[in-house]
Amino acid sequence: MSRLVRKPKLPETQPAQTSDFGGMFQSRAQTATTAGEPGDDYLTRMVKYIPAEIIGCSMLVNSILAQAVAAGNGTATMAGLSVTTIAVGALLAGLILTPLFCWYVREDGDAWVVNAVVSTIAFPFWAYLMGAVAFAKFHDGNLAAILILTFTAVSGLVAPLPDGSVAAEQKAANPKEGPRLVESLKA
Repeated sequence: MSRLVRKPKLPETQPAQTSDFGGMFQSRAQTATTAGEPGDDYLTRMVKYIPAEIIGCSMLVNSILAQAVAAGNGTATMAGLSVTTIAVGALLAGLILTPLFCWYVREDGDAWVVNAVVSTIAFPFWAYLMGAVAFAKFHDGNLAAILILTFTAVSGLVAPLPDGSVAAEQKAANPKEGPRLVESLKA
């Protein structure tokens, strides 16, 4: 099982092998179809979009910052900066590291770009739920629970497109101009 959401693979149609008769019966040969692979289902996507490793690091950093805030009675500083400023910097670092982590752990067949986008959007919701020091002035546990439940349920609906789905659809619509249409869409 991959760490990231897997793309579904469309069934591929391949020409059947020809006989030893030099392709004499090739027009009658049927094409073989290889089965496609389904991508991750709703519940699996919902779990895989949670940036757990980044949240874990963020929780460690925030526990250190929360101790500093408690020891300094709200006016704590570290290296001449307020702890709140450092907490906002740590939150921004988590936002930057989330897509980088998705890129780093990707494998063939992973929809790492979709995973990076959804996980990056999810990170502030999880940080808010975990009581990040950056959100200390606005934190409300009930709101945090409602937000994370809603976001997590909706994030499972985000499914990556199958490999080659755009190219296959366009080639089926107009086989002679399929590659040119795909290139024009990419431009």
